Order: sequence, then C-alpha cells, then structure tokens
Amino acid sequence: MDVHLFLLAGRRPDASHATALADAQQYGRAAEAAGYAGVWIAEHHFISYGVCPSALTFAAHLLGATRRMSVGTAACTLSNRHPVALGEEAVLLDELSGGRFRLGVGRGGPWVDLEVFGTGLDRFHNGFPDALELLDRWLSGAPTVAGNERFPFRAVPVVPRPARRIPVWVAATSLPTVELAARHGMPLLLGMHADLAEKADLLDRYARVAAAHGHDGSRVGHASAHLAHVGDSDAQAADDIRAALPALLAGTREYVRLDSAPAGHRDLDAYVERLITIHPVGSPRRCKEALDQAAALPGVRHLLLMVEGAGGRDRTLGTIHRIAADVLDRTVEDHRSDTPV
Repeated sequence: MDVHLFLLAGRRPDASHATALADAQQYGRAAEAAGYAGVWIAEHHFISYGVCPSALTFAAHLLGATRRMSVGTAACTLSNRHPVALGEEAVLLDELSGGRFRLGVGRGGPWVDLEVFGTGLDRFHNGFPDALELLDRWLSGAPTVAGNERFPFRAVPVVPRPARRIPVWVAATSLPTVELAARHGMPLLLGMHADLAEKADLLDRYARVAAAHGHDGSRVGHASAHLAHVGDSDAQAADDIRAALPALLAGTREYVRLDSAPAGHRDLDAYVERLITIHPVGSPRRCKEALDQAAALPGVRHLLLMVEGAGGRDRTLGTIHRIAADVLDRTVEDHRSDTPV
C-alpha cells in the first residue's frame, strides 16, 4: 500500500493566494523528505477552497522540485479541457519525469467554469464519456489517433508517443461514473466524503462491471482520499480539526452554478464531525487502525491523505512529519525550512 499526500492549496481567511500556493509547494517537498510515495494536487476554479486552477501545472513544478516520489492530479477537470490537449501534456510530463507523473481526471460540476472556458452544460452532462474515451486512446501508445463523434478530427500522429499505456484515475462519486471507469479498466479516485462502507459498495460495483468487460479488477490500483491528522490524543486531534477545518470548507460555498440555482450549503460543523468519525483523525494508534481499515478496501493501492485540515503551515508540516514518523514508522528528514515562503 502506497501512502501519498492530497494537497488542496486551500486559502484560509488570514492568508493570501500566494501564501496558500507557496505553503502547498512546501508540503509537497516535505512529503518527499518524509518518505511518502507521492503527492496528488487538487484543482479548482474561482473559489478559495483550493487556489490551484491547474493541477497539471502545479504537478509539473513539483516534479521538477523533487527526485523520487510520484506527483499526480486529483483531479484535472475534463469538462473544461480538450482531451487531446490534456493527453499531450500528460505524456510530456510522464516522459520528462521518468514516469513519475500520475493523471487523475474528473467530470467536475455544473459551475460557472463551463461558461468561462466555453464548454457549456452539455459538455458536463453528456460529454464526459466521449472525452474519457478519446483521452484513453491518446494515452494508449497508439501511433495515430482519430477523433470521435463529439470531438471530430482526422487521424493525427501522437507526438510525443507514450512508451507505455499511461493510466488514468477517474474521480467517481456516483455509480454511472464508476461504471464508465470500469468499462475502460481505469482505476477510481475515491473522495473524502464517503465512508469505508460507501467506498466498498462502489468498488464492488466496479469489479463486477470491469469483469463483464474483460478487465482484471485485481490488477487495478484504485486511490482513496482521507482526511488525516494525528495528535497526542483522539480528543486533541479532533479539536484541532473542529477549530480549523470549517473555515477552509467555507470556500466551497463560493461555487456558482451555471444555471443560477443555489449551489447547496451543507452544515459545515456536522460535516466536520462526520469526517472526524470516518477518517484517521486522532492518536497515532487510532490513525494506524483507520489506515489499516482503509488499506483493506478491495483493489485500493494508494491512500491519499489530506493533511491541511488542522491549521496553517507549521501545524500542517508537523502533521506531515508526525504521520510519517508515528503512524507510518518512516524515517523523516527535517526539511521544513529549506523552501523560502
């Protein structure tokens, strides 16, 4: 089981956008020093919950600043992009990094992004399967690729051509998306909102659909995201999250729907309590037990830990190092101050 960080680059009320990005870059470098397998970068547009608008660009920067770990996107919003443009950049990063790049994609939401980038609601509601199909063929290693009905174009050479099929992780919160990924044999990227039982149900459905389409589900390495924070006691760790996470989650209320309907405002305090209950938040012992349970999910090979939930830079860096040392039993190099901010 590989353990990675999942970075939001979220802006807290007392920080600037530049600070949020610089902090996330520092967390990424700290992850390599602490022995994590990799880092995955979130992507958001026009909201402070995450101020990274291009996970691909951030990944490129972090790949250049590190030497050993993988760096992935969790996830590039495919509804806002042409799949060939995304595929070309993914191959480029994979080649330049020596195979350390990991591509995760998602449908996104019915947000104003679709208006700004000119793709529209139809692309969100109906275009994801065609976009994913074309992206899959572009990354397959085929020498030439032609378009499909939604993206029509003559056959063109794939340049640079990937030396191997590049895998794509699909962010999935619903059964239709799970089934779509399964038909392609693409691994899932499961989010923090779901508990282990809900994730197990999605993975079970995936396995059945994948098998029906000739894919060996045992060879697919899914990824599962989890809030993570370690403290001296369960109560202290939970209090840390209660004190800081609602302000970060408040940034999700900045989403603007393209149809002008209300975006929906969940009870943040209740949601935080749910996250504390279902994720590795607590003493080292509780965190170990929670990660062991998550690692037992069928087909999951990558655990992605969101460590920004308890506060600012110093507390997050402390969480990164303490999870590595006290929960994962890793030897940690202390590089907390080697990156100017």
